Amino acid sequence: MRKLGLIGGMSWVSTRTYYEHLNRFVQRRRGGLASAPLLVESLDFADLAKLSSDLGWEQAAGTLSDSARRLEAAGAGALIIAANSMHRVYDEVAAAVSIPVLHIADSVGQRMAGKGIETASLLGTRAVMTENFYRQRLVGHGVSLLAPDLAGIDEIERLIYDDLMREKPSRSAERACKTWITRQGQRGAQGIVLACTELEMAVDVDANVLPIYDGTRLHAEAAADWLLGEG
Repeated sequence: MRKLGLIGGMSWVSTRTYYEHLNRFVQRRRGGLASAPLLVESLDFADLAKLSSDLGWEQAAGTLSDSARRLEAAGAGALIIAANSMHRVYDEVAAAVSIPVLHIADSVGQRMAGKGIETASLLGTRAVMTENFYRQRLVGHGVSLLAPDLAGIDEIERLIYDDLMREKPSRSAERACKTWITRQGQRGAQGIVLACTELEMAVDVDANVLPIYDGTRLHAEAAADWLLGEG
């Protein structure tokens, strides 16, 4: 198999989820004791969390680009950024290396287009939901996104950072997400893009009132395709 580089630590809970998904996909398809050949660099999220200024994002771009270069030098043949919000600096990271960087929104958009989903709502942190870096990439795959529904998003974002990123699943997070998802169906959404890795602790991806397209799971599946020479 090829060797994949993973820029992680944003949060470490997210990185663990990616690691589990990647290895399960590879073992399921290769059988036996197969596992995913990975190079992982886990960054300190305390320096990157809740960025809000252009200067902060510029620093984040530099940090992730440096990580990408180290992984490429260590032998990675492709990279993934193991976080939704950090795809805000995807262009800078991709420009820093000569190997492909697999974009999470491409994985989601391709799957949704294949399923005939035309209208969806995006659930994640405020930055992911409201800024263009994620939304435009999905729209490029023919998926129309409803305008951001910010009712309750402050509470959901607080639960992401204060509970889920600290590995503390809560009933409050489950209730807040269920209420928000139910409202999206009433607004006309045919599906939900789960655009925060940690939210899988609060959202039942396989059994919900609307189809859930979990960006982390789909991103990891696309990366497994690449590892196996199928993507």
